[in-house]
Amino acid sequence: MTNTSHTATKTPKSHVVCPHCNTINRIANDDLNKQVECGQCSQNLLPGQSIALNAANFAKHTQKSDLPVVVDFWAPWCGPCRQMAPAFEQAATQLRGKVQLAKLNTEEAQAISGQFGIRSIPTMVLFQNGKEVARQSGAMGASDIVRWANSQIK
Repeated sequence: MTNTSHTATKTPKSHVVCPHCNTINRIANDDLNKQVECGQCSQNLLPGQSIALNAANFAKHTQKSDLPVVVDFWAPWCGPCRQMAPAFEQAATQLRGKVQLAKLNTEEAQAISGQFGIRSIPTMVLFQNGKEVARQSGAMGASDIVRWANSQIK
């Protein structure tokens, strides 16, 4: 009889905050490019579209997710913000599973905008491991958003 030892390999996992119910989920890194359901609400964790942030969920998404989060600080009255919105959604699809894109209405979350010193909009801020790591002001096209996000990820 041969004695064979089997060692279980641990699959690296990441914390991902559900865009629907804000529950923190742990998912295998290999599954970040797949459709994965939230353990709480059973909705898609990585929908490939931007998520709406507000004062109640901003900190959780930017501080508790292992995925980098690009937040678009915008306002409904801002022409360049409205012009960039479709490109931001296209970028969210292209960055799905690698970077979560989110939008924060500066009119509704003035305290957060002030906390981060947002002086002009649109301004995109990249958060990684709970910290701001990059910032870009001005409207951009989808390919520029994707290129900028990819170049800033540490």
